[in-house]
Amino acid sequence: MLIASLLPLLERYSLGFDLVAGPDGTVTLTVIPRNAEGKTHSLETGETRPISITATASEIDAELARGADGALGQLITTRKTLADQIAQQREATEAARAASAEAAKAKAASAPNRSSSAGSAPASPAPSAPPAEATSDEPASLW
Repeated sequence: MLIASLLPLLERYSLGFDLVAGPDGTVTLTVIPRNAEGKTHSLETGETRPISITATASEIDAELARGADGALGQLITTRKTLADQIAQQREATEAARAASAEAAKAKAASAPNRSSSAGSAPASPAPSAPPAEATSDEPASLW
């Protein structure tokens, strides 16, 4: 029952477990996702955050028996969905970077052609240049 509930997490992570007996017959089950061996992606901080359930042993068993409809199943599904969204965002970011780099290369390649035709236009002074009446021995005034 426990392993079947955790199969969606096992597809992406290596898992560690911690069981601690608490007061009044409660048990805390902590599931710790880790980077699986052979996986090439790096895990985000949110992906490696432990999942803890504290209840009586029978309540934990009943919750795990609910499978994907239980709290653990829903949490696993949500984390998997978020991890997939993160992966899609990374792919989109890489594609945008590649497109931006290609656009910059194309712009750089066409820039010499434009500068020769625009060379006859009068040059305007740089916006940070001091006024023409300013001398080198006194600072420029704002008034």
